[in-house]
Amino acid sequence: MYPRPLIAAAVAVACLALPAVAEPTRFPLALENCGVDLTFDHAPDSAVTVGQAATEILYALDLGGRVKGTSVWFTKVLPEFAAVNAGVERLADNDPSFESVVAKRPGLVAVQYEWHVGPQGIVATRDQFADLGIPTYILPADCIGKDNTSGSDGTRTQLYSMESLYQGVTELARIFDVTDRGEAIVADLRAREAAAVAKARGLGLKDSSAVFWFSSAEMDIDPYVAGQGGAPAYMMTALGLRNVVESDEEWPTVSWETIARANPSVIVVARMDRRRFEADDVEKKLAFLRSDPVTSQMEAVKHDRIVILDAHAMDPSIRNISALETLAEALPGLSGQ
Repeated sequence: MYPRPLIAAAVAVACLALPAVAEPTRFPLALENCGVDLTFDHAPDSAVTVGQAATEILYALDLGGRVKGTSVWFTKVLPEFAAVNAGVERLADNDPSFESVVAKRPGLVAVQYEWHVGPQGIVATRDQFADLGIPTYILPADCIGKDNTSGSDGTRTQLYSMESLYQGVTELARIFDVTDRGEAIVADLRAREAAAVAKARGLGLKDSSAVFWFSSAEMDIDPYVAGQGGAPAYMMTALGLRNVVESDEEWPTVSWETIARANPSVIVVARMDRRRFEADDVEKKLAFLRSDPVTSQMEAVKHDRIVILDAHAMDPSIRNISALETLAEALPGLSGQ
């Protein structure tokens, strides 16, 4: 059974999260977004997304009809959005060109990662879009408590919080004048988050640890694993697990020898459709763990304490909650570690 205070906390959060009738957006709407001031005189009539997280938030807000193009995909769209996604053009599986985005004449470009449109933007800079009268909105989860000028994927200066993700949902809902939908989504996610945390904390796990393996540039070299501050670190902290990786980088490379010495209680591996690297294939990840002379000796591998998570759920996204739920369901298996 879960401790009564935890159950009470989960119920309280769920109740408090229930929204009242939301007021329509009052235009002009002024927002500060990742260091840039934005003003909207009206709701955008269209959007292009650069990043799967932004795409799925707009779909969740029932704005698929306004999305004219998508890009930067890790895995298949969530099943509930398959029908709407089938009618939206995919500009690129990975990074789109500036020209392909601009050609859609979007009223907004919604972006998952700052490095796509930041000062050194690999698609373009925010100023380049602004010069054409196209506003850009970056999900706050990639800016709040994060230094994107440090490390290949940025460095977290404070632990990721779902609050920054909820802020993105709420602000996009305000921009598109669908505040009621935004509040309903956030209320549901908050309730599920509280329930998953209560379930895991109720297990009373002691000195349990984890490592999250996203991918590797080559199968037999240091893997990209979750650092101390990102979405996986938040999940581990929320569920009572210690992250064996000490780096504050978002996705540092750490040797398997170092990870093996830390001997994590559970190994979480990413499953994705992307095939930029050989290790993007989850089956190859599993085969490596079980055959490599170093990794095969870890207790988590020997006792099959391996959890497979959707790769996109390891980045700030609405999928973080389903990842929390999956991990909470798997944690009882650690009781015999």
